[in-house]
Amino acid sequence: MQRFKSAGSAQRFLAVHGAVYNTFNLQSYLVSRRTLRTFRAEAMAQWQMATSAA
Repeated sequence: MQRFKSAGSAQRFLAVHGAVYNTFNLQSYLVSRRTLRTFRAEAMAQWQMATSAA
């Protein structure tokens, strides 16, 4: 909880961080580079849509 003013603010940060991390975290050693690039491009497109709608 370092640098957070309260447990609530830490929890809000972690909730958002978890969603973003799960969107972009790909286990690159399990897929080919071509597939990884495709997945990352799709994740970035979804991120762009989500942030533009907010």
